[in-house]
Amino acid sequence: MSDMVADKVVVITGAGSGIGMEFALAFAAHGAKVVVNDLGRDAHGNSAAESVVTRIRELGGEAVASTDNVSQWDSAKHIVQAALDSFGRIDCVVNNAGIVRDRFFFKMSLEEWQAVVDVHLNGSFFVARAAAPYFKEQASGSYIHMTSTSGLIGNPGQANYSAAKMAVVGLSKSIALDMARYNVRSNCIAPWAWTAMTASVPTDTPEAAARMEKLKTMEPRKIAPLAVYLASDAGAGVSGQIFGVRANEIYLFSQSRVIRSVHRSEGWTPEGIAEHAIPAMQTFFYDNVPSPQLTTWDPL
Repeated sequence: MSDMVADKVVVITGAGSGIGMEFALAFAAHGAKVVVNDLGRDAHGNSAAESVVTRIRELGGEAVASTDNVSQWDSAKHIVQAALDSFGRIDCVVNNAGIVRDRFFFKMSLEEWQAVVDVHLNGSFFVARAAAPYFKEQASGSYIHMTSTSGLIGNPGQANYSAAKMAVVGLSKSIALDMARYNVRSNCIAPWAWTAMTASVPTDTPEAAARMEKLKTMEPRKIAPLAVYLASDAGAGVSGQIFGVRANEIYLFSQSRVIRSVHRSEGWTPEGIAEHAIPAMQTFFYDNVPSPQLTTWDPL
């Protein structure tokens, strides 16, 4: 392996399994010192974070475990502090921790909404904010946030997850703008991969079942090279972007921009909008379809 992120200190949340674990292994293989954060435990009660740390050390890498909760302000600070205590600095935060509580919007409970928002959105803010003073002081740093096509495009039965993942995009953009003067960048990755989290998504229709079968061919390890690049010095000029990784494909997603406007010098009435504005813009409307309908080709 290369030394593309040699001696950089990286905090990865949700790194005990799935995509986060592959991130941790890849960063360590490319020379980084890794804080593996995860609350999870295996069937025998062993810490998932400790298990990944053991694997990294057996392969000659450097890593420490953190079992603090991203969704609490104080415990999120402890995750960043683990990097400082163990390695003396912090260079990158990968906000990967996530859960799903899928249910149709009209049946979703407050608890299901709050739990997902707390982990994905609040957790991303809390950990990112904890690292910000150190990035600012050293005039360098990289944030990598995991978003999803469920937010970027849409998916049924995931109002909580979709809202949180789209909010993470806004958070990332704000960080990129606010911290550009300090040479700190912030980007998003939307991953396609088969993990324990995606395995829990309901497959109650033939279309959903077919999508899951396709998803099983997309390996979590395929996401990691882009994250390593974005954290490296080679990625220093890349900020405020939204990428996607699907097997061997890397996507760059569009961002919201004005695409059509209409004007009346005398101003608008509801009737005028119905007669003129909407018909003038309607051919530019986006179809109300879920994300799988826009990636219909097999992964490469």
